Amino acid sequence: MTGRFPTGNLGDIICREPDPEAGYIDLATGATLTLPVLDERTGRLAAGLASRFPRGTRIGILSRNGAGFTRLYLASMRAGLVAVPLSYRMPAETIGFMLRDSECAALFVDPEFSLLVPPDIPVFPTEGDCLEELAGDQVLHPIRPSPGEWCEILYTSGSTGRPKGVPLSHEGQLWALEQFLAAIGPRLERTLIAAPAYHMNGLFFTTVALALGWRSYSVPAFNPRQFLEVTARERLTCLSGIPTMLAMMARQEDLLATLDLGSVTSLTIGSAPLTQALIDRVRNIFPAAEIRNSYGTTESGPAVFGPHPGGKPRPPLSLGYPYPGAEWRLVGGTADEGVLHTRTPAVTEGYLNLPEVSAKRLKEGWYDSGDVVRRDADGFFHFLGRADDMFVCGGENIYPGEVEKLLERHPAILQAAVIPADDEIKGAIPIAFVVTAPGCTVSEGDLRRFALQHGPAYAHPRAVVFVDALPVGGTHKVDRRALVDQATAAAEALAR
Repeated sequence: MTGRFPTGNLGDIICREPDPEAGYIDLATGATLTLPVLDERTGRLAAGLASRFPRGTRIGILSRNGAGFTRLYLASMRAGLVAVPLSYRMPAETIGFMLRDSECAALFVDPEFSLLVPPDIPVFPTEGDCLEELAGDQVLHPIRPSPGEWCEILYTSGSTGRPKGVPLSHEGQLWALEQFLAAIGPRLERTLIAAPAYHMNGLFFTTVALALGWRSYSVPAFNPRQFLEVTARERLTCLSGIPTMLAMMARQEDLLATLDLGSVTSLTIGSAPLTQALIDRVRNIFPAAEIRNSYGTTESGPAVFGPHPGGKPRPPLSLGYPYPGAEWRLVGGTADEGVLHTRTPAVTEGYLNLPEVSAKRLKEGWYDSGDVVRRDADGFFHFLGRADDMFVCGGENIYPGEVEKLLERHPAILQAAVIPADDEIKGAIPIAFVVTAPGCTVSEGDLRRFALQHGPAYAHPRAVVFVDALPVGGTHKVDRRALVDQATAAAEALAR
């Protein structure tokens, strides 16, 4: 591979000629590393790993965000190993399953998660000087991958059962990174890595920051008040997050009143559907920021849609325009609306140990995303909902995401989640769970009337449940499964 990443190794992406202001700052430990120092320490750790594990060995990482995680992730790939970042938010049984499923030969683990580790796997701690003790005396020149060679296995969040392993190749992920970097362009930014790095969102944003030579601050876990305070104190310019993170920030009214967040000029929001109401609230928080809706999946990578080639402005809720080299087709609908199938170099070759699922979702390089999208007259794509989230109410198809967008247009609503509940007559009915905006009150009747006035009658929520916060999973997405029992109870109460 030539150009920006000549070795073709995803672990070898740290900017070689960074701005003097560039660096990696681990706010948990206080460590401040220049990018050349981070690169050198990563290279020595890669040498240590290569001396202990044969090429192709799968190495688990159960660790919070920080310099240790970042070095392990990059070093394992430089050594020709396969990195397997794991969610520490999963129960021990699921972590054990993922380790067995991916055939990890060893696990690097933060001490606080040691009780989650099964007894039959070699463990290397990440605390203190443990990584330095593993490192070699010399820097390892990165292994040049073979075509299609795996660099990592990421696990889906498991919204429909056990997590599924997704093997990804060096060349595919570097292609995705190249697309994104070309769209952003070279510039020095100051950013904060807060989304968990075991997930594609936080992981990819970390590689973007390192490849472009930004000044990156890292925190071990997302905390809305800390996120805002660091942004103001360090005059951060470019941020990334997901809708639930931004919604949590919007509730910190007392803190927001004291902070100057005008340094932020760019904000990318992804991993979950975005609403106009949330965009409006985010603009109040970051008044100078250009807000971009991002789209990507673990299976197809983070680079499907980008800017319009003709320079046309992206509509606020649009996913963007397909990148050069990103093939797409819409299935099961019309020429401009249907389930999105994509084919790019970044698409996985298949799920790990799941041939039947792979055969269903991946055919001839095409990935069935399960996302229903619409293409507008300018070629921009818009997310409508998940095909498997759709339910039928009295013969009408309802996409929960569309009802949630409608409810969040109400000025008193900060967040909404719509869950179907079984109904004898209609088949299923929509039940809404809502979080009110700070200082706002609204009644159930008001919300139902609002929905009937501004949307189709069949889609209005038959019951509204007010909650302090929506449950979230390990990737900070709304955990819809946690609301199913409450939705059933609300529907049963209506029937009585």
